[in-house]
Amino acid sequence: MLASLLVELHQLRYLVSAVEEGSFTAAAAREHLSQSGISAQVAKLEREVGQRLLQRGRTIRLTAAGEAVLPLARAALAATAEIEVAAAELSDLRRGKVRMGMILGCAIPPFLDAVASFQMAYPGVDLGLREDDSDRLQAQVLAGELDMALVGYAGQVLAGLTAAVLVDEPLAAIVPEGHRWAGAAPLELADLTEEPIISLRRGTGVRGALDASCAVAGLDLRLALEASSPETILGLARRGAGVAVLSQSILGGEKGFVAKPLRDAATTARLGIVTRTDRPTPAARELHRVLTEHLTHDPIANTLTGNGHANQ
Repeated sequence: MLASLLVELHQLRYLVSAVEEGSFTAAAAREHLSQSGISAQVAKLEREVGQRLLQRGRTIRLTAAGEAVLPLARAALAATAEIEVAAAELSDLRRGKVRMGMILGCAIPPFLDAVASFQMAYPGVDLGLREDDSDRLQAQVLAGELDMALVGYAGQVLAGLTAAVLVDEPLAAIVPEGHRWAGAAPLELADLTEEPIISLRRGTGVRGALDASCAVAGLDLRLALEASSPETILGLARRGAGVAVLSQSILGGEKGFVAKPLRDAATTARLGIVTRTDRPTPAARELHRVLTEHLTHDPIANTLTGNGHANQ
């Protein structure tokens, strides 16, 4: 039965080639076979169906029976191709390779849950993780060095990338509870000129949002200190070294601080998963599904602690 099915598919392909090319000679060149071989196989198909399918001559023409059989032949060949694609994707999902980027020091619980869940579900997939600044991670995804990355960014991602947005929130000045701003009204960017400011270094989502917002407001803000770790920034702010400018979710459940929204900050800080706009591999597509499922069903802003590094 299996051998018969293979022969029939072979014959259907030759029939379609002969019709599309207009002759057995051209069909033979397309299929890399002899003209007599193509002709013989189509003739065998005609004997099996009990009908003449082609009118032979200088050019090939379909008979009435051939007109009825041709779309069925094309459908059978298309279905076979889909089966081959599905089998290849299943193989790739079991033994594929995927490269994931993440912001430095990422400790977001649902993100870690997602990575662990994927690794346990698909132990044969070669999963690699790389940490870096968000700007560099975007460039690496665009260059094809990474399949996707969890990044913080401001405004839009690089052209050629698409982002699944997980967090989108305004900037905030974060001060110790005893600071003079702790009980004040909402702040504006211009207020930041009154205090030493501590924030993340360039290449992070929060810093990009701060720089862009200051540019819109016409402010040339100079930071007193910058660091790559939110914990370092909060630790310095707690000791009175300056006012931390971060997103509110970075503060999370950290005690002893008050987050004051910067109401005129035009650009928000975002956290998202970036991918290229071209077709991903099956393994990459499945990892993206697992990540978005975990990160959207478990709201990040409610699960972050001070070391969550959202929007970094």
